[in-house]
Amino acid sequence: MDAEVDVTRDVELRQLRCLVAIVDEGSFTDAANALGVSQAAVSRTLASLERALGVRLLRRTSRQLAPTATGLRVLAQARRVLGEVADLVRTATSGHTSLRIGYAWSALGRYTSAFQRRWPQSHPDTDLHLVRVNSASAGLAEGACDLAVLRRPLGDRRFDSAIIGLERRLCALAADDPLAGRRSVRLADLSGRTFLIDRRTGTTTTDLWPPDSRPATEETHDVDDWLTVISSGRCVGMTAESTAHQYPRPGVVYRPVRDAEPVAVRLTWWRDDPHPSTQPVIELLTALYRKD
Repeated sequence: MDAEVDVTRDVELRQLRCLVAIVDEGSFTDAANALGVSQAAVSRTLASLERALGVRLLRRTSRQLAPTATGLRVLAQARRVLGEVADLVRTATSGHTSLRIGYAWSALGRYTSAFQRRWPQSHPDTDLHLVRVNSASAGLAEGACDLAVLRRPLGDRRFDSAIIGLERRLCALAADDPLAGRRSVRLADLSGRTFLIDRRTGTTTTDLWPPDSRPATEETHDVDDWLTVISSGRCVGMTAESTAHQYPRPGVVYRPVRDAEPVAVRLTWWRDDPHPSTQPVIELLTALYRKD
């Protein structure tokens, strides 16, 4: 393990750029021109990379310059590494010209399209990207997004949030379930059923029922699996109204649970490093939810 660490420390980005340039340009001379260095510097850089890795990367003859079998594998990895570094630099230097909003299951439900259309109209200089990440923070803690739409509080002091709207709780049932013919259901109608829930991101817990009538549960971590099992009739589900708009599915019907508390929809962000677009997003989403 120590030897691997030492090799890693000896490999530099300039060496990877040099290898890629040699292969892409086809010669040491052309690579030197592309990199703006001397041909001797290209030769030294490649040699130092081969020495650090302990392998031959290029096969050189008077007529041909081509990667070895190992060189091809290293070249592919080098391209990926350099691409990821370029992405890192763009992220760090973008000046907040992009906005990534994470969500776990259902984005903004019926308001998703309206938000995607209105945002560029009012903020054309900030590109909007919706990112689905099925984690408790919808990708915020993992660095996958700048803001997150959540339907339960995180309970983490690193983050702040604002409630942007409320959504009804709906029960998801197989289309041939006896309750599917009703316009709405009550919690008591469901206490004898088995609920399929996502403990990491979902809004449904057995605390919705009195202690003596709580239903059985099974666990899932993916909305498509959730819908597939529910359509089979083996389990039922309960979810925020947005799921019904985001995921209509043949064989599954959604019915309001008229005695269940609504679900608060929260926009969440890093407390010490909020994205400059946080307040405008709050204002636009709050206005959309207030329309109803």
